[in-house]
Amino acid sequence: MNDLLIAGGIGVAFGWALESAGLGDPPKLAGQFYLRDFTVLKVMLSAMLTAMLGAFWGGQLGWFDAGAFYVPETYLLPQLIGGLVFGLGFVLSGLCPGTSCVALASGRIEGVATMLGLFAGVLLVGLAFPAIEAFYRSTPYGPLTLQRLTGLPYGVMVALVTVVAVSTLAWIAKRETRP
Repeated sequence: MNDLLIAGGIGVAFGWALESAGLGDPPKLAGQFYLRDFTVLKVMLSAMLTAMLGAFWGGQLGWFDAGAFYVPETYLLPQLIGGLVFGLGFVLSGLCPGTSCVALASGRIEGVATMLGLFAGVLLVGLAFPAIEAFYRSTPYGPLTLQRLTGLPYGVMVALVTVVAVSTLAWIAKRETRP
């Protein structure tokens, strides 16, 4: 029960942070696709960078075994198709699953429509799963990570990703301050 309360508290805090950043507003999210508003990229890069550095340094300092983190299996073709469907839904609605929950909680009709679409999609895939299971399990590659793909040591990969992310955030800051 405590775990459920903690998870619920984290979910509410995350939703509040997304809403505070304006990420429950479809035009703000769509601005990312038109290279007008980089709020989504800034929030996501900052979150991923924080998580990556926390996992790396937590493991290095012996706080936990970072190697014990679960990395899901990669099924290249089905995940590519799923990503295309996800991206199409994101572009059409201006919301992703997390931000659609925020939009719904904020009373936005786009959030309701997107959530209905998400549930309909999950239901359809669930009902069709016996027919598509072979495709779902096709092109397995095991758990893919940048370290595994490049062959670079973990620390080097963390440093490279950090440089790219910080450089991207600096480029955005410079672009946003231009008249």
